[in-house]
Amino acid sequence: MAVGMSRPRGTHAAVVHACEPPAAAGEPDGIVKLGAADVSVDPDDLPDGLVIADETGQVICFNAAAARITAVPQAAALGHGLEHVLPLEDLKGRRWWPLTDPYGGLATRGGQPERNLLLPGGREVLVSARYVREHPTGPVRRVVVSLRGTEARRRNERSHAELIATVAHELRSPLTSVKGFTATLLAKWERFTDDQKRLMLETVDADAGRVTRLIAELLDISRIDSGRLELRRQPVDLSAAVERHIQALTAGGLTPDRFLVRTRQPLPAVWADPDKVDQVLGNLLENAVRHGEGTVTIEVAPAPAKSDEKGTAVTVSDEGPGIPEESMGRVFTRFWRGSKRGGTGLGLYIVKGIVEAHGGTITVGRGPGGGAEFRFILPVSAPAYLV
Repeated sequence: MAVGMSRPRGTHAAVVHACEPPAAAGEPDGIVKLGAADVSVDPDDLPDGLVIADETGQVICFNAAAARITAVPQAAALGHGLEHVLPLEDLKGRRWWPLTDPYGGLATRGGQPERNLLLPGGREVLVSARYVREHPTGPVRRVVVSLRGTEARRRNERSHAELIATVAHELRSPLTSVKGFTATLLAKWERFTDDQKRLMLETVDADAGRVTRLIAELLDISRIDSGRLELRRQPVDLSAAVERHIQALTAGGLTPDRFLVRTRQPLPAVWADPDKVDQVLGNLLENAVRHGEGTVTIEVAPAPAKSDEKGTAVTVSDEGPGIPEESMGRVFTRFWRGSKRGGTGLGLYIVKGIVEAHGGTITVGRGPGGGAEFRFILPVSAPAYLV
């Protein structure tokens, strides 16, 4: 019998090898009824651990996910006391079931919210409980416990911690520069020549632009992760957009022969957000110039027939060392950097989010010249008011 849980006198728990309530006549064992009478779910199909104890505190349901999370075999759980099967402790080392006393205490309680608890050996698990009563303030007839592993939450917490650390690092350098130059100019303005003042102000402007870009990246990540990335679709000429970016790069000092543009007509009509498309093109071309070598080839063409997509494909490739095979799967993750030549490692993550928000796809591979090759496909689409 579970310690700290009372068993009503004269009651004997029936040990079953499936979840209660018992199956109806002609219905297979191991089925839990959810909602309408024609809906049935096998507890072992649930992604989270499910543990159900009857009014005596004995476990009558222990699904496969619960066995995996707790490392307790189903056969060793069924028919045993809930506290014995789940010897949970809180983070202060207090035993959980005597502390919460689900079968006693206030009759108005409906359960326990999700919280971090510890299994033997210090393994963390997320636990929530529901107290089932036949009528309000009546005795507890079932204790339904949900178990979830903490791995996904830990990964999310680590990702957030890495994001904060990266942002802090990326912000510290330009803000230190801005603070230093502005303080120097304010304190010793008359001592500097006009050329010196201009140089320092240009440095401040460049660093302020770097901070602005980082903040914009963080906002994009937030919108992508929450599914709130807004698209203002309109007709977009992808070949013209590519030419516009190349003109900007050559105006910035790159030689025109660094780029080779190939356009295959006719191109399908593409409705997309032009600002977001510019962001994708700018990132891919900047990466090819910064991390690649030789000629940067940009091809704009109808999507390949084998892709089963009707749209326009844009391919950007270079002749540099390329991306190692073992890194291909991490290219579009946060903080991935192909080299030590700067950058936050967030650009390609944002590029993938923007392309997928348009319903498109993006891939990475090795180009004909041995360098990296990125290809994204934007499908044929139209704004909602034309559909």
